[in-house]
Amino acid sequence: MKGDEGVKQSKEAFIAQWGALGSSWGISRTMAQVHALLMVSPEPMSTDQVMEELVISRGNAHTNLKELVGWGLLRIVVRKGERKEFFEAEKDVWKMFTLVLKERQRREIDPALSLLQDCAENTEGAKSVEGLAFHQQMKELEEFAQLASNVGDKVGRLKYGPALKLAAKILGVA
Repeated sequence: MKGDEGVKQSKEAFIAQWGALGSSWGISRTMAQVHALLMVSPEPMSTDQVMEELVISRGNAHTNLKELVGWGLLRIVVRKGERKEFFEAEKDVWKMFTLVLKERQRREIDPALSLLQDCAENTEGAKSVEGLAFHQQMKELEEFAQLASNVGDKVGRLKYGPALKLAAKILGVA
């Protein structure tokens, strides 16, 4: 099936696969499916339209739409004369990537880094073999988490063109 005939089937396959990828990014399958639906929608959609398209409850749709707005991946669109809220997705792929990167850093890397710093600080001066080994491991993990945080910060601030050149250089393709 090609052209317009394959759109519905391809759209459903994309939404299902994007949903499956969601758990790798630290979000629920439904949240990723809502994002995918709006990402490929040419027009903003209401909560009712999202519910109908994905066959999910109002509460599930509402929660996931608001969460995606919080991540910056969706915007609320107000239409004159309409009481309903409509939602549209950020469609710029690089911007989506950097938004997800920043949110994951805030939710995952920053708390882990804080814990590692606390553990290293609290075991400073340990004398036992176990204490020294634990302290050393915490310091190494802290250094790595700090590196990941710094890389995430730098990559998140790059524009698409320079990021592409940097990636090509790192991969040896440039």
